[in-house]
Amino acid sequence: MVNISIVIPVFNEERGLKKTAGQINELLKRTNSESEVIFVDDGSTDRSFDILESFDNHRFRIIRHEVNKGYGAALKTGIRKARADKVVIMDSDGQHSPEYVDEMIKLLDKYPLVIGERDSDSHQVRNRMLGKTIVRIIGEYLVEQRLPDFNSGFRGFRRNIIRSMLSIMPNGFSFSTTSTLAFIKRGYDVGTMPIKVTERVGRRSNVKFIKDGSKTILLIFRIIMLFNPLKIFLPVSFIVSFLGVFWGIFGFIVAKRIPNSAVLVVVLGMLLFFIGLLADQISMLNLREIEVIDEQQ
Repeated sequence: MVNISIVIPVFNEERGLKKTAGQINELLKRTNSESEVIFVDDGSTDRSFDILESFDNHRFRIIRHEVNKGYGAALKTGIRKARADKVVIMDSDGQHSPEYVDEMIKLLDKYPLVIGERDSDSHQVRNRMLGKTIVRIIGEYLVEQRLPDFNSGFRGFRRNIIRSMLSIMPNGFSFSTTSTLAFIKRGYDVGTMPIKVTERVGRRSNVKFIKDGSKTILLIFRIIMLFNPLKIFLPVSFIVSFLGVFWGIFGFIVAKRIPNSAVLVVVLGMLLFFIGLLADQISMLNLREIEVIDEQQ
């Protein structure tokens, strides 16, 4: 019986794959546990898929997307195909060491989600730091607690819980961030463990400042609407309504009449409030649907 599934998304990582596969082979030799490693080739255009097929290990399972669907889509494919009750995800570019898998598996007995928190010596791309800081501030405001290393790509899940959430997980780069907030928002305890991340092997990261910045903004709006839209709509509607009332009072004192623009601003504030209520109800229905799926499993 398989008790550990390691899911590794791959996209044009022909150089990093050799290091990652070698480390995992060593890990499997040291352990007697029944485990599987699922490589999901996400439409690579280099030799990544050929390298995957050359691996001579019966525990390696290889799945291929004919076109590039995204980091999150590759993870969702691997998680759906996983047979173990515990699923660990890691990158294929050599940044993550499989030596931490054993400790993560032990922590999954206690926590439904375990995140590998990068220490201060870990390599991180500098041009992502501003976006990460903004997302952290927004995320902590939404969940009203300190967040762990919310976008670390090295993490473990209990399969039944993460599978119930796959419908709200994005196909893009924000799978890690969204899954962290989803677990916390649903009241699950999240475990952490320190890890050291090294610089990626092979091609340079394709993250661009402007491109990544726009994705970060979209991610912020998506997270807000998905988990707690009232956190934004409520204060904004109050501010807009207050400005409308203030403008109306000012116009009445100065011109002895309430400006039409003040009435429009107050109405806008009311509309924002009701739109927020509607968005909150939709968010609650989506999260409730996840809970129903979880209970059925």
